[in-house]
Amino acid sequence: MEPLRGADPARIAGYRLLRRLGAGGMGVVYLARSPGGALAAVKVIRAAHADDAGFRARFRREVETAGRVANPWVVPLLDADPDAESPWLATAFVPGPSLAEAVQECGPLPFGTVRVLGARLAEALDAVHGAGLVHRDVKPGNVLLAVDGPRMIDFGIARMPEDTALTASGMVVGSPGFLSPEQAQGRGREIGPASDVFSLGCLLTYAVTGERPFGRGSAAETLLRTVHDEPDLDGVPEPLLPLLRGCLAKEPGSRPAVADVRRALDGAGEGGGWLPESLTRLIARRSAAVLALPAVEATEVSGATTTIDPDPLRGRGSTRRRFLVLGSAAGVLAAGGTAAWWTARSPRGTSARGSGSRLPRLVVALHADLSGSGRTTGRAQENGVRLAVDHLNSRTGRGFDLALQVHDDEGGTTRARQVAHGLAADDRVRAVLGPTSDACAKATLGLYQQAVLPMVTVSVGLDEVSPTTYRVYAATRPGDATLAAPVVAYLVRTAAARRTVLIDDSAEGDFSWRLCSGVDEAVRSGQRTTVTRTLAAEDDADRDFRALAQSVTETGADAVVFAGGYARAARLARALRSAGYSGARLATQRALDPRFRTSAGEAADGWVFAAPFLDPTGVPAAKAFVSAYRARFGSAPPWYAAEAYDATLFVARAMTDLGASGAERGAIAGRLRETDYRGITKRLRYDASSYRYTDAMYLFRATGGGFRCLGEYRDATA
Repeated sequence: MEPLRGADPARIAGYRLLRRLGAGGMGVVYLARSPGGALAAVKVIRAAHADDAGFRARFRREVETAGRVANPWVVPLLDADPDAESPWLATAFVPGPSLAEAVQECGPLPFGTVRVLGARLAEALDAVHGAGLVHRDVKPGNVLLAVDGPRMIDFGIARMPEDTALTASGMVVGSPGFLSPEQAQGRGREIGPASDVFSLGCLLTYAVTGERPFGRGSAAETLLRTVHDEPDLDGVPEPLLPLLRGCLAKEPGSRPAVADVRRALDGAGEGGGWLPESLTRLIARRSAAVLALPAVEATEVSGATTTIDPDPLRGRGSTRRRFLVLGSAAGVLAAGGTAAWWTARSPRGTSARGSGSRLPRLVVALHADLSGSGRTTGRAQENGVRLAVDHLNSRTGRGFDLALQVHDDEGGTTRARQVAHGLAADDRVRAVLGPTSDACAKATLGLYQQAVLPMVTVSVGLDEVSPTTYRVYAATRPGDATLAAPVVAYLVRTAAARRTVLIDDSAEGDFSWRLCSGVDEAVRSGQRTTVTRTLAAEDDADRDFRALAQSVTETGADAVVFAGGYARAARLARALRSAGYSGARLATQRALDPRFRTSAGEAADGWVFAAPFLDPTGVPAAKAFVSAYRARFGSAPPWYAAEAYDATLFVARAMTDLGASGAERGAIAGRLRETDYRGITKRLRYDASSYRYTDAMYLFRATGGGFRCLGEYRDATA
C-alpha cells in the first residue's frame, strides 16, 4: 500500500479512500472504506480513457460481467458507476497476496495447497461458465490468496463466447504464458470454456513448480511455444501429471471440463489451514497493516470539518488492535529512522535478554570475486560487510545475531554458478550479498530466483533485468543507463560544451551504446551538437587511437565522452594529448581505475568520471565507519566498501522488521521493496512502480596522481 497523493480524490461516491493499492495505464486501484465501514478495492479509470466512448462501453461490460457471477471463490462486485465522470467499480477487499506474489516470495506451493487451489478455482470457473461467460485471463496475478481459500478477480476481458467485440480473427487478448493455443493464434471464435481450462493448467503448473510450462522470454517466443511445443512439466508431482497433461492439450476438445477438474482435485481438505505457514504469516502482516489504518475518518460536510465513525464499537476495537500492531513498530522507530538506528552499542555478543540467553542466528552470505580480475572490488565489499555484521551484533536489544558466510567465485561464471547452487541448497542462508560483476550476476540470478533467495548486489548495474520479473533481485546502485545523467549534467552545467564527440566502444557491448545514446538524446539541441564515433572491439593498435583523436580535433569538439574501460581509455587519453586536444574529457566507472592513471600518465589529469559510488573519507556521516575501517584493515576504505556496509544493514533492517521468526527468504525479498533505510552513503529505498534504485551518482576527477571525488553530481564542484 502507498499513501494517497496530492491529486487523488478523498472520496469516490460514498467510499472514503485510504491508500493506493496499485496503478497502471488504465487507472488506479484504491483501498477504501464503504459507507457501512467495510473495506473495499475501488478501481477508478483515468480521465484520458473515460473520454473514449469505446473504452467506456468496454468498462460498462466489465461491470455487467462481474455482477453476473456469484461464487464464494470469486471476489464480489459491491458497487459501480460506469457512467460517472471518472468511471469506477468497487469490489470486496482481500488482504492476501496474489498467487504470483506468493510464489515469487515464498517459492512453489505444496502439493496439498495446489489441490485446494485448483479445486476452488475450478469451482469459480464453473460459476463463470454457468453465467455464459469465458474469463479469458486466468493467470497468477488474477488470483488472490486468503486464509479460507483463493479468490478470482478481474473480469476486464471476460466475454460471452459468441461476443465478437474482442474476439476478432487475429487479435490476441490475455497474458502470454497463460494463454491457450487458440488465444495465442487469435482464433477468437474458438475461444470458449476450454480455453480457461488450458489457462488453469498453466496456472497450477506455475503454482506447484514456480515455472511457467512454456517458459519465459518475449511474448512472441512464449506464444510460439504455447502453440507448437509440449509443456515442460518437470517438477510436477506424479499425482497431478495426468490432469495437467489433459488441461494443456493443444486441441480444446481434448481438455477436461472444469467440473471434471474440480472432481479430480476435490477431497483435498477444508480451505482453512490450506496454506503453508509462510503464506499465512504474509497474509497476517498485510491484515495487520490494514488494521492500523484510521477507523475515524475526517470529511468535509457543508464546508465544516467533522468526523464520522460508521461503527463505534468496531472503531474502538480497531483502535486497540492498532495500538498492539503499531506498538512493536514504535519500539524499532524510537531508536531512530536513519543510520543512527544502529548506534546503540554494547560489548560484542551481549543483548537486552541478558548474558544467559542465546539469540536466534540468521545467516547471510557474501558471494564475491575475491581472487579474480574484480578482486579489488570484491575484497572491499567483503571488508564492508564484515564491519556491518560486527556493528549489528554489537547492538543492545537486537532480536537476532547475524552470521556471515563468504564465498569466492574467482570472477568466473562457471564457479559463480557453483557457488549459487550451494547457497540455494543451504536452507540456513536467508539472503546473498553479491555477486561482484555483471557477468556473474547474470549467470546466477535464475538460480537465486528459483530458490527464492534474495540477491542484493552492490556493484552490479543490470539495466536489462526487470525487478518485477526477478523479485529476488535487489540492486543497491543505479543501473548503467542512469550514468548518462551525471555525464550530461557535467557537459551542460560545468563544461558548457557546444560540440561533444561521443565514442561508443564496441568492446563494452550494450553498455557503451546505451550510454552514448542517452547522452546524445539529452544533450543535442539547437545550441549543442553531438557527433558519435565508434571504436571497434578489434581496433587496438596505436594508429586506431591516433586516428580517433585526430577526428576529435578536426570536428572542433570541446568535449569528449568515452564509454570504454580503463585500458582503452588510457590509450585514448595519450592520443588526445598528443593531438593537442585540451577540452573536457569524460568517462564512467569502467575507466575509473588506478591502472588508468598508471597507463595514461600525465594525460590522465583532468579526466572526469561518472560513478555509482563515493569516497567515504569526505562524508561526515561515514566518519565512524572510516575510523573503524582504518583501525581494522590498516587503510582508508576503498570504493564500494561503504556501499557494501550500507547494503548489509539494509538487509538487516528488513530482517528486523520481519522479526527473526518471520525473516524467511521470500519474506525478506518482499520486505526489501518496502524498506526505507538511510545509510552512511545513501538512502536505500525503491521506486514503488519499477522497484529500481535510481539515486546516488557521483563525479570524480583525475588529479595529482589520484582521483578526487567532486561529490554527488547535482552538487558537484569542478
